[in-house]
Amino acid sequence: MKTNEAYGIIGNIEYRSPWVRLLYWSLFLLMIALAAVCILPPVWIMVSSLKDIKEFYAIPPTLIPRTFNLSKLWETWQEFNFLSYYLNTAYLAAGSVLFCLTFNGLAGYFFSKLKPRGSALLFVLIVWTMMVPNTVGMVPLFKNLIDFPLLHVNLTNTFWPMWFMAAVNPVVILIFKNFFDSIPQALLEAAKIDGASTIGIFIRVILPLSGPVMATITILTMNSVWQDFFWPFMVLKDKSTWSVIVAIYNLKATLPQDIQFIALTFAILPPIVLFIFFQRYIMNGQAFGGSIKG
Repeated sequence: MKTNEAYGIIGNIEYRSPWVRLLYWSLFLLMIALAAVCILPPVWIMVSSLKDIKEFYAIPPTLIPRTFNLSKLWETWQEFNFLSYYLNTAYLAAGSVLFCLTFNGLAGYFFSKLKPRGSALLFVLIVWTMMVPNTVGMVPLFKNLIDFPLLHVNLTNTFWPMWFMAAVNPVVILIFKNFFDSIPQALLEAAKIDGASTIGIFIRVILPLSGPVMATITILTMNSVWQDFFWPFMVLKDKSTWSVIVAIYNLKATLPQDIQFIALTFAILPPIVLFIFFQRYIMNGQAFGGSIKG
């Protein structure tokens, strides 16, 4: 006889209590309200972007559109060349993912499996950087970008600054390290006996077992790059290099309000599609490695 059916963390016996049921459904309704607060604004933007221009400026405004002008989507896409901004953002995201997985993955492998003398102190220092406000390093970092040390090159109007920043992410290093800690050391020792080098072990043993964590980091990095505004805005000054978010900000002064809503719709849709198709990995977050231990 089952006595502990799944109600989240609430068992069947606890759920029989009226006070527990009241608390459960109160929290459930609160979550629905919070979800509505988060979902309704972008939904309203996307729906309102399809209004006829007369209805868009009507007073009082209409929450549910009476007209839908789908042709405005294609006209705006062509007129403002959003395809080029999408391609720029995709290129920026692809490079950021590559740098993030490669360098942060190697760092996690370094701290988890290699552990040379002094690595513990170095890892603590890297984790401590998570406590430093981002605003503290903005000015010196930007000065380095416009005059890169030793090489003395200006990295503005290139994607290299964002790629370099993606290559050193303390949170991702910590996630990789925690996942690699769950991989049995015996597998690495067996590969070493077979003659695999340190990098060979990482490529042939670690990476094939790291599919879940790499998939999650890839999705979260792509989403982060898509919505990133500050550094692309500071670095990408040439119109030909603008990302979607930067383009919308720079063009807003020249766009009527209904076209601004369409542009925001173009910015909102890709993360939504990404979440719909990969929500399992996103919701898993950092819960990795349980099936590897043994």
